[in-house]
Amino acid sequence: MRFASLFHTLRRLWAHDTFVYSLRVFIALACVMGVCWGTDRMDLVIPAFLGVIASALAETDDNWRGRLLAQLVTLVFFGVAAVSVKALFPYPWLFLLGMALSTFWLTMLGAIGERYRAMGYATLILAIYTTIGVEQSQGAGGFWREPALLMAGATWYGVLSVLWSALFAHQPVQQRLAGLYNVLGDYLVLKASLFEPVRGIDVEARRLELAQLNSRVVAALNAAKESLFSRLGRSRPGRKTTRYLRLYFIAQDVHERASSSHYPYNELADVFFHSDIMFRCQRLLGLQGQACRRLARAIRMQQPFEVGDEMRQAKADLDASLDFLRSQNRPEWARLLRSVNALSANLAELDRRLGSASNPDNLDEQQQDNSLFDRSPQSFGEAVDRVRVQLTPSAPVFRYAVRLTAAMAAGYGMLHLVHPEQGYWIVLTALFVCAPSYGATRTRLVQRVLGTVLGLALGWVLFKLFTSLFVQALFAVLAGVVFFATRTTRYTVGTAAITVLVLLCFNQIGNGYDLFVPRLVDTLIGAAIAGIAVLVVLPDWQGRRLNQVAANALAASSKYLREIMIQYEVGKRDDLAYRLARRNAHNADAAFSMAVSNMLSEPGHFRREADAALRFLTLSHTLLNYLSGLGAHREMLADHASDAEISRLTMGVIRALDSIAAGLANRAPLEASDPEDEALAKTLELSPDDDVDDGHRLVLTQLALIGGLLGPLRKAASRLVKQESRQEEEGGAVAAV
Repeated sequence: MRFASLFHTLRRLWAHDTFVYSLRVFIALACVMGVCWGTDRMDLVIPAFLGVIASALAETDDNWRGRLLAQLVTLVFFGVAAVSVKALFPYPWLFLLGMALSTFWLTMLGAIGERYRAMGYATLILAIYTTIGVEQSQGAGGFWREPALLMAGATWYGVLSVLWSALFAHQPVQQRLAGLYNVLGDYLVLKASLFEPVRGIDVEARRLELAQLNSRVVAALNAAKESLFSRLGRSRPGRKTTRYLRLYFIAQDVHERASSSHYPYNELADVFFHSDIMFRCQRLLGLQGQACRRLARAIRMQQPFEVGDEMRQAKADLDASLDFLRSQNRPEWARLLRSVNALSANLAELDRRLGSASNPDNLDEQQQDNSLFDRSPQSFGEAVDRVRVQLTPSAPVFRYAVRLTAAMAAGYGMLHLVHPEQGYWIVLTALFVCAPSYGATRTRLVQRVLGTVLGLALGWVLFKLFTSLFVQALFAVLAGVVFFATRTTRYTVGTAAITVLVLLCFNQIGNGYDLFVPRLVDTLIGAAIAGIAVLVVLPDWQGRRLNQVAANALAASSKYLREIMIQYEVGKRDDLAYRLARRNAHNADAAFSMAVSNMLSEPGHFRREADAALRFLTLSHTLLNYLSGLGAHREMLADHASDAEISRLTMGVIRALDSIAAGLANRAPLEASDPEDEALAKTLELSPDDDVDDGHRLVLTQLALIGGLLGPLRKAASRLVKQESRQEEEGGAVAAV
């Protein structure tokens, strides 16, 4: 019984990516420590450990061939960096010039893609690690000692990473899909709260929460897609990959249906207050969210998944409640009942799609376009073009590259000014703390300082309690594992762990206590430099670019609407063009949500009009919800010819959205109201006629909901443009002074 329980616990741990990542790091560090201890060469531990850490930080999800190629490129970067540092170390001015140039261009690699961003960042870390190793060795061992040891550690982890990827090829895809369905479950449960069967709930606040949570769903969708794409490539997918691909497409459809809206919720609650229809909708949606979470566990644990009878009964109860309301024959309910009927149909299809996840191998996918859009550069020229496009002061990547370069240079100057010995922790701290946004830098600064203090205290306790160097070596390996397990989710703990690792490793060669004061002082100096840099070196205040991000969101929604209406004309087909338009719309919405979140963490002067940004975010996400409602019911007009009236009204909505987007993008003065938008909204509100079939009526109803947002969107956009113009004028005045 105990063995079975232990086996189940280990299986659950094995299903989590954090555990697997940490296990891989543990094997790498334990082997290095074992070799150094067994050969009585503990002086080799520090550079070898640092090489392993740098290589692990550069790791990205890929198949074994892609990971092998990435590791080879990374090792070339590492080798050039390590040798350059060693060669330039005795010449401060040349070292400063080389560090500045490499920091800028390695950071600009982030414009190409996530893989190259990770490579560039890890290379910078390894370069600073090399300086620490050179400083610690004090010239012993010759020119090649530190580069060779760092490269040995990095190569060892690279080999382990490639072998792991070959042996457990599909494990990362399972973990990404499980994470996707888990956050989809969270989204559905939160969406269910909109159907609270009480009057006067704050729908706007809950829509704002949904918009913020939607950015997590979008990130999970993108991560799952990239993990799948790295396994697909241009080859024919295998059975397992095909299964996971179908689960991904199911998740896309669930997301579209989950994010759809069919009517203002407060009005539904008011009219049907004495009915249980709202409760029935809420219960079914909540159960579907729980089903997504169960599906996530089933994928993670590779177990069978069943929807269960409870959800089917909840759907039957909803149908019975809806039938009862129809039997009342209340003419004033007719329009709302049609919307509830569309909602019920959407939930029924959501049920069916979740049910199909129990056996995706049996899905009939003949009409499904299984192609995925590859966002990575297809040639060296395209990669160069991506970097070239970002070489402008208005580009966030360029601003961050300049800011980080300045912070690193200032840190290098400060270490020579204060104390050259152990001073490279200043530069390393500046590198770790200086993030692309002000809010992230401020958070990282506090966490870094607190983590360092905690790590120093814990290190002192370990020194006192465990005087055996062998026991300390074991704790060093454990600290490295904790660092990688927590560095992205609990950075304070991760910083404490890496601090303990450094102290214990240095103590293996007899000078661990000497690090306490320098480590603390250098962390404080490096953190202060990063904090000042984010304030004064090309600060990327989100409030000053909200107009462009908001314009992108509206423009992407407009293109999504175009693709939806094409589907209504030619029939439902989840082709690449449609899925790409849908994904771009959600990506743009998530980008705006992230920009607003970053703005809210900035100094008060730069978020004075936060209410306008939050209002626009709520409206923009509501627009996307109404568009998703249209997309979720594409099959309803599959057998109908194109309707000229619907096409005319749709083009009117598209023109209005494009007009607002253009005004935002160009910071052109936007009137708070527009007669054409108001006339279009009024026309849509009067449609549809009673003799229109259900399919056309649903389209016109959804368009009417969208039309009702045009006025509020224009008003919110007008406030955003005025706010940013005022901030630009005030910024110019300050610069002039």
